[in-house]
Amino acid sequence: MPQHPAFAEGRTAVITGGASGIGLAAAKRFAAFGMKICLADLSQEALDRAAEQLSAASVLTVPTDVSKMEEVQRLKERVYADFGEVAVLMNNAGTSPGGGPWDHYERWQRVLSVNLWGVINGVHAFTQAIIDQGTPCAIVNTGSKQGITCPPGDTAYNITKAGVKVLTEGLAHALRNIAGCQVTAHLLVPGSTFTGMTARGRTEKPPGSWTPEQVVDFMVAAMAAGDFYIICPDNDVTRDIDNRRILWAAEDIIRNRPALSRWHPDYTEEFAEFLTLDAPFRR
Repeated sequence: MPQHPAFAEGRTAVITGGASGIGLAAAKRFAAFGMKICLADLSQEALDRAAEQLSAASVLTVPTDVSKMEEVQRLKERVYADFGEVAVLMNNAGTSPGGGPWDHYERWQRVLSVNLWGVINGVHAFTQAIIDQGTPCAIVNTGSKQGITCPPGDTAYNITKAGVKVLTEGLAHALRNIAGCQVTAHLLVPGSTFTGMTARGRTEKPPGSWTPEQVVDFMVAAMAAGDFYIICPDNDVTRDIDNRRILWAAEDIIRNRPALSRWHPDYTEEFAEFLTLDAPFRR
C-alpha cells in the first residue's frame, strides 16, 4: 500500500513526547523511511538515550515542556533553522494521572497543561508554517478512547483527550477548506498500549496490550488509507467492540440515559446484551 506522501526520505518529522513509548516507536519508524527526526521531551538525558536508538542520519533533540508556548515556539525555530521544513508534526506528549471531578486539583492543572495545552501549543506554533510550505504534510495528535467514551476514574485525563479530539476535528475541517492546502490532520486513538506511562510498575507487557510499535504500524497504514480517526484495537478489544462502546456512549444523550450509563448498575445487563448483538458494526 502506498504511504502518506509526508513520509518521504529526506523530509522532517517532529515528535513531542519522543523519548519513549509511542513517540519513540514513531521516531524509529519514520527514521526507517529515511526521514530527519526532531525529538522533543522534558529530559535531555532521556532524549540522548532515545537518539542513540535511531538509524536516521539527522537527529535533533530539543528539551521542551510542551505546556509552555515559549518552549514550543523555540522548538519550532530550532527545527526550521536546522532542517528547513516540517513534514510530520506528531503532538504526542502526555502525562497522567489527573483526578476525579473534585479531587487532586494540582494534578488537574498539570494534566491539562500537558495533554491539552501541549497539543494546542503545537498546533498554534507550527500549523501556519507547515501550510505555507505548500508540500504534502501531516499533523497527528494523540488522543485516547477515554476522551470518547469517558470512563469514570480519571475525569481530568478524559477531559484533556476529549479536548484533543475536538481540536483535531476542527483542525482537519479548517485545513481541508484552504485552497491548495496539502496538510492533513489525524487523530491517533491507541488501544491498551504498554508504555512507561501505562506500566504502573509492571515490567512485562500484559497479554491484552499492544506494543507501541504495533500502534505506529497501524497508524502509518491508516494514514496511507486517508483515515482521520485512527482507532487502534488491541489484543482484547476489537474495532467492533470499540464501535459499540462509542455508539452506546452517544446514545446516552439521544436516549436521555444517566450519564456514563455503561457503568451504571441499572444498565449492566442491557449493555452486556448490546455487545452481543448479531449485526456487526463495520468501519
